[in-house]
Amino acid sequence: MIRTVQLTKSFGERTLWRDVDLEVSTGKMLALVGPSGSGKTTLLNCLGLLEQPSGGDILHDGKRLTRLGAGGRRRFRRAHLGYLFQNYALMENATIKQNLDVAGRDQQLQSRALERVGLAGREREKVHRMSGGEQQRIALARLMVKKPSLVLADEPTGALDEDNGRMVIDTLRQMADEGCAVVVATHNDDVRDACDEVFDVHTQRLAVVG
Repeated sequence: MIRTVQLTKSFGERTLWRDVDLEVSTGKMLALVGPSGSGKTTLLNCLGLLEQPSGGDILHDGKRLTRLGAGGRRRFRRAHLGYLFQNYALMENATIKQNLDVAGRDQQLQSRALERVGLAGREREKVHRMSGGEQQRIALARLMVKKPSLVLADEPTGALDEDNGRMVIDTLRQMADEGCAVVVATHNDDVRDACDEVFDVHTQRLAVVG
């Protein structure tokens, strides 16, 4: 479970959001929505300890992440966090297997992950020869191999066709159902509707889906 307490982020005199109180439990998906420039990605990056908030606290299972030093932040990201970026963040000149090895070397787990995303038997292929949809599937497989407790996804369907976008949504939903806490920054209505709650970063309103 991850929770924010009166989280605030400012750049100079401009405040993106103030006193944000959110809670995402294991097994749940939260969508961050709002217009471009409202601070969805910035909030996601603060949750992932990639950016420092201007005020407030972030707690993971009761531990104050905002008090961690550089080493503690690295250890938290390595032990608990899985990121899914719009630009995939893969090693393009490496093979699929080499990309998965970064997350974990369990061969059975790698094989199951690749089968789940429709890339079984393609471990030796180079990433740079693959389409955008296939690269996002590799990124998803890498998440499954790592088995994080917290997944942060930034516009994960933004550059994908409908079929690949649906596969991403279904996989994130399944990871949540298996015990992850998932936070997704998105403009996509299908992604939003697959989540349990929606937080509008601009209005700072939280709503339950359905």
